[in-house]
Amino acid sequence: MRAMVLEAQGRPLVLREAVSDPVPGPGQVAIRISATGVCRTDLHIVDGELPPEKMPVIPGHQIVGVVEEVGEGVELPLGARVGVPWLGWTCGVCWACTSGRENLCDRARFTGYHLDGGFADRCVADARFAFALPAALDDLHAAPLLCAGLIGHRALRIAGDPRVVGLYGFGAAAHLVAQIALWEGRTVFAFTRHGDARSQAFARSLGAAWAGGAGEAPPEPLDAAILFAPVGEHVPLALAAVRKGGTVVCAGIHMTDIPSFPYRLLWGERSVRSVTNLTRRDGFELLDLAARIPLRPKVVEYGLERANDALTDLRGGAFDGAAVLRVVHGKEER
Repeated sequence: MRAMVLEAQGRPLVLREAVSDPVPGPGQVAIRISATGVCRTDLHIVDGELPPEKMPVIPGHQIVGVVEEVGEGVELPLGARVGVPWLGWTCGVCWACTSGRENLCDRARFTGYHLDGGFADRCVADARFAFALPAALDDLHAAPLLCAGLIGHRALRIAGDPRVVGLYGFGAAAHLVAQIALWEGRTVFAFTRHGDARSQAFARSLGAAWAGGAGEAPPEPLDAAILFAPVGEHVPLALAAVRKGGTVVCAGIHMTDIPSFPYRLLWGERSVRSVTNLTRRDGFELLDLAARIPLRPKVVEYGLERANDALTDLRGGAFDGAAVLRVVHGKEER
């Protein structure tokens, strides 16, 4: 099979044309991949901002495809259309797993990081973490739900029940959670890079009531702020923007250091929280919600061989919405 392989952090992915097809073990499925989303977490892995766990590794953790082969004990039918998220395996027996917080499992393994992921023709996955996908979304548009959508959904739930929510960094996750928040009747303010008129216009086109730079004061205090941009300096800015009792949610797996700030920004029962991974319950809830709203991801398509271009464009903020690799097979047109 073909795969885009990370052989060393800080270097471009390498296209390998003759990687051995993975074979499913007990409890696993082999998936013929049709699309894989490109996530900022992939950038953190490639750029070395997260420590290496497996090297070489095939990145990619927003995987859409069909079940091609099953291992012992798997009940998923051949041909089932499934999605595979970042959380790829948990132990099932620790305090976190048995208390409904499997996202905090210390032994968890993550797709495209500990486990080879979806920048390839094929992958294997734990059948427990292969989600059935809504028919309303085609493969390209389903892919961003599997991390950007899931993390945004979890972050919004952790934020409580805000009437006014601010989204810092208007990329793949924010453009999906904005649709959820608006559908639920909330007011959305979008905070982008200073002077990023394109992203601000995109946010307004989706229904944001206001869009401006991260350092600007919103038209009214926020009930909650969700930070998708991995910029620690945004935490004090968000604290200054939320009203008393408000919550600032840090939704990334990696963030630059948070600078010191005066206690008065935290005072007034404001809180700062983080989001860690996802649970299967998050997946079921988000996919059901996505079909009902319905969610409409904006997708920028790349071929598998152009994974490095997609990462470069994501790093530079060259597009709105979500990048997705289309994976074609055999005699299909490339």
